[in-house]
Amino acid sequence: MDDLAGFLRTRRSRVDPAAVGIPTDSRRRVQGLRREEVAHLSGVSVDYYVRLEQGRATQPSDQVLDALARVLDLDETEREHLHRLACQRRRAKVPGGRVRPELLRVLDLVADGPALITNHRLDVLAANRLAGLLYGRPVPGLNTARHLFLEEAERGLYADWETCTLDVVGHLRLAAGKYPEDPRLASLVGELAMGSERFRRLWARADVRARTYGRKAYRHPLVGLLELHQENFALPNEAGMELVVLSAPPGSPAEDGLRLLASLGTADEANTADRTDTTDASGAPAHLHPDPHPHPHPHPHPHPQST
Repeated sequence: MDDLAGFLRTRRSRVDPAAVGIPTDSRRRVQGLRREEVAHLSGVSVDYYVRLEQGRATQPSDQVLDALARVLDLDETEREHLHRLACQRRRAKVPGGRVRPELLRVLDLVADGPALITNHRLDVLAANRLAGLLYGRPVPGLNTARHLFLEEAERGLYADWETCTLDVVGHLRLAAGKYPEDPRLASLVGELAMGSERFRRLWARADVRARTYGRKAYRHPLVGLLELHQENFALPNEAGMELVVLSAPPGSPAEDGLRLLASLGTADEANTADRTDTTDASGAPAHLHPDPHPHPHPHPHPHPQST
């Protein structure tokens, strides 16, 4: 799904030769650096570097990887990804997907903004009430990558759709490097590649991104533009899981929009409760068929099935 050879080739192609002191002229046909140029600048033999790009070399040392990262001008996220791809022993076991009850209580404490718990595949494992109102649907079970790329009717929800696609593909590239043995991740990547030409183009670039915070804008059909701030918190001892919290600056139009969204949701819930109280499942008045053994209301965040 992801490999060292492909990553090296894509990074090599984006380096400007002039930036590393290599003169160019109109006869140059190679985009970026040549293999022999990367080898020379990083201090390894041309044969060894060629074998790296062909996937035939044994695990390179940290010193070689650091030299390649310097020549290819990798940022910190890309450096870590390079080391992870090169060293099989550092690849992690595919994590499970059960959310602890304590984390569900944390979601309930986030009352003024949408909050979700996602895994490395971007499956939503749990969410608070405002997250459901933001997406206009039950959120647990939703995969945000599939929602972004394949559900055309939902594309308008993302005000910065193109930027979101870059973030999602970069995240999935990182996940593919961390969990290369995850069949469900491989299946998701294949599904997205089959269904989205933009996903195919971005995946071929092999860019990686680790987004921890930043602007996230939504264009909600009921309350309009919501310019929010997103914070991603990696959950300790929960491999691959993140708590994602969206917030609005105090006094901003987005804060007013979230309040309006919450109030509209309250009204809808009240109407639903009224209909539930007055009719049974068949449409007959509920008081004609009283339930002698009423059940308590379920917890709003049922435990998701193990993923």
